Amino acid sequence: MLVLGIDPGSRHTGYGLIEVADDGEAVEEYGVMHLDDLDTHELRLKAIYDRVLDLIERCKPDECAIEMPVYGRNPQSMLKLGRAQAAAMLPLLNRGLPVTQYTPKEVKKAVTGNGNATKKQVWYMVRSILTITPDDPELGLDASDALAVALCHAHRHTGADDAGSHYSDWSSFARSNPDRIS
Repeated sequence: MLVLGIDPGSRHTGYGLIEVADDGEAVEEYGVMHLDDLDTHELRLKAIYDRVLDLIERCKPDECAIEMPVYGRNPQSMLKLGRAQAAAMLPLLNRGLPVTQYTPKEVKKAVTGNGNATKKQVWYMVRSILTITPDDPELGLDASDALAVALCHAHRHTGADDAGSHYSDWSSFARSNPDRIS
């Protein structure tokens, strides 16, 4: 099964595609849609829609997962983030793809075992789980967040409550995986 994960943002939208099989998950593709060069919020929303549509037509995912905005200090920023999420969801829904939403805490807990993990901790665990080399310049925080969303969905889909059911904390992961720690 191919799972597309999306971390929506009005200036940078991360995406990650993973293959989910009985023996685990493998990364297929990931990246970031940079939207800073577009002058207005409306043009950025259209670009998100168009680029997600291109992505799903090219990669043909089976299911999609998206991080949902749940809190923020600035109402205007939350409104823009919600619109970016909608712009990313519409092409998926228009193509009849199932879309599941996850909160940031759900995603962090599924990947790190800690719902309050930092973006850097998520980045590290995504790299470890999917065996992505640490020197890959394409795996920034937006792309790793999108891959984390896809992994969260994969863990839920396969019946595991979350990745935290395998490791109770960072120490237990490190003890179980000394070859994956640098």
